[in-house]
Amino acid sequence: MVNENYDQMGQDIFKNVGGEENVDKVIHCMTRVRLTLKDEDKADVEKLKAIPGVLGVVEDETLQVVVGPGKVNKVAQSMVDSVGVKLGETFPQAQNTQPDNANLQNQTNQNKAAAKQKYNKPNKFKSILKSLANIFVPMIPALVGAGIVAGIASIFQNLVTAGTLTGDNITQFVTVLNVIKNGLFAYLAIYTGINAASEFGATPALGGTVGAVTLLSGITPDTPIQNLFNGQDIAAGQGGIIGVIFAVWILSLVEKRLHKWVPDAVDIIVTPTLSLLAIGLATIYIIMPVAGVVSDGLLQFINVVLTVGGPVAGFILGALFLPMVMLGLHQILIPIHLEMINQMGSTPLLPILAMSGAGQVGAAFALWLYFRHSKQQAELVQNIKGALPVGLLGVGEPLIYALTLPLGRPFITACIGGGIGGAVIGMLGHVGAIAVGPSGWALIPLIANHKVVYYLIGLAAGYVGGFICTYFFGIPKDMKKAATEQVTAPAATNETPAVAETKPFTTELTAPVNGHLIALADVPDDVFSAGMMGDGVAIEPSDGHVISPIAGTIQAVFPTKHAIGIIGDNNEEILIHMGLDTVSLQGQGFETLVEAGQTVKAGDPLTNMDLTVIKEAGYATVIPILVTNSADFASVTDVPAQDVQIGNTIITIKS
Repeated sequence: MVNENYDQMGQDIFKNVGGEENVDKVIHCMTRVRLTLKDEDKADVEKLKAIPGVLGVVEDETLQVVVGPGKVNKVAQSMVDSVGVKLGETFPQAQNTQPDNANLQNQTNQNKAAAKQKYNKPNKFKSILKSLANIFVPMIPALVGAGIVAGIASIFQNLVTAGTLTGDNITQFVTVLNVIKNGLFAYLAIYTGINAASEFGATPALGGTVGAVTLLSGITPDTPIQNLFNGQDIAAGQGGIIGVIFAVWILSLVEKRLHKWVPDAVDIIVTPTLSLLAIGLATIYIIMPVAGVVSDGLLQFINVVLTVGGPVAGFILGALFLPMVMLGLHQILIPIHLEMINQMGSTPLLPILAMSGAGQVGAAFALWLYFRHSKQQAELVQNIKGALPVGLLGVGEPLIYALTLPLGRPFITACIGGGIGGAVIGMLGHVGAIAVGPSGWALIPLIANHKVVYYLIGLAAGYVGGFICTYFFGIPKDMKKAATEQVTAPAATNETPAVAETKPFTTELTAPVNGHLIALADVPDDVFSAGMMGDGVAIEPSDGHVISPIAGTIQAVFPTKHAIGIIGDNNEEILIHMGLDTVSLQGQGFETLVEAGQTVKAGDPLTNMDLTVIKEAGYATVIPILVTNSADFASVTDVPAQDVQIGNTIITIKS
């Protein structure tokens, strides 16, 4: 029986290779833990093979311990965690020594450089969204916690403003809640700067400092900084969170360049100083003023829209308010709100803008409903559960930055939902707020002239609009495919599983690529040729277009893109390993067309291999196709060596 104690397995591997002190670094591929050893003679191969869960050992340029897909990443991660390094990093005790395979590493680096120019570039838009997610997802717990505190504080503050609650104790309580809330929201630009720097490869402390620059600490009305474009005073926070991210991205470029240019002896002094000066000045005199110019134009636009009035104005304002929040431009509306309150007794603009939050809530609920049973999106569902209560209370940052914006399309459909709610408020008319406060349910106590019902109708319209637009038009296609994963429910009776287990079936695997079929025993790799990973065949490809040989679900796509695991409809576990030792290319020469959790049909494209890049880098292009759970079936048979085309049967599996 396979040992599922990954920590113990990792320590047993260390023990039988001469201990941690004999290891330079640990990486892994789809099936093997790969160790670079200082003294290979200290490795006891027979004892390694005897470790429970180890399927085999390969002695090559690195020592390769075969543990199989799914487990290999856990074992390797446990090993590096116990040492305190990351995968691929040099172990502490080896940092001052020259590894035995230095020449090999240099050659590998040259191979990577030669292949780099031919590698297909990833989708830029998806890369940007991924970076946004990496910046904001770590802040989700703080955003949710501080958001709920802010919502509670807003409700009490609005009740105090409306005269429903009175007393110094209530005022003190609200003040304390706001202090707690401001621990995050008052300095959100700093936290964003730190995370953005980590994402872009800059120094986190410098990123946080750039974020703090936008707060204009120490600036008073008597000592303002003027906007170079229009002569007006720059406001703290102008440019918003997106401005901070853009500034930190530029910081990363400048800092990396300075590290190359500045001598090591003075790098610690010169690089951070010049980086902060350059980016700080650019933030104050370019990024923030540009946002100021945009804000002036936006003010004029709002005035025109308000003049037009009605549902058209409501839709435009409700739809555009979220982008304004992202850019930090929503603060410029406060003087307009106050002037309206002074002149009219209430601001009709605030309830309309509040609908943008309703659109976010509707979008979040649509995403929850769509993915609530998806194993692949379990983390997303948990984030939604945490952010939804905050959004209902009128605090939209968790929903914007941690959910809809990183996903892209849901942000747009949420904006449309906000526009629908705004149009309803604009159509009903005469809905105003007697003071400035957050949106959502927290604004209810501030609605003037007994128009709470109208406001609630608008909220409902925003919820429904955001939900419908997102559910039918806002979910990315790749996520929709992942959501089609079959959820297996427990059997209702004892007879049901017995029928399912005994029903006979035959599965035919077709060739995933054009080329020449060869026996697995002829593959020049002991792990595959000895059948350590299961029965199967291999193909020497004539082109690089790899398709799915079976209908099923993508179980895993290895980060270096050289291997893909598929689970068939009858629980066939298929591994397609593209090339031998191509893990060293780190993704160079591979274009992955699917992702984990996605359902595929036989013939659906999986990967494009650049055979020229792989061969020039010195690696074999042969593709083993394995049934890794062969022991679960009565027979797994393959056809004799021959030329094959995509769609030809190469393996037959019988229950």
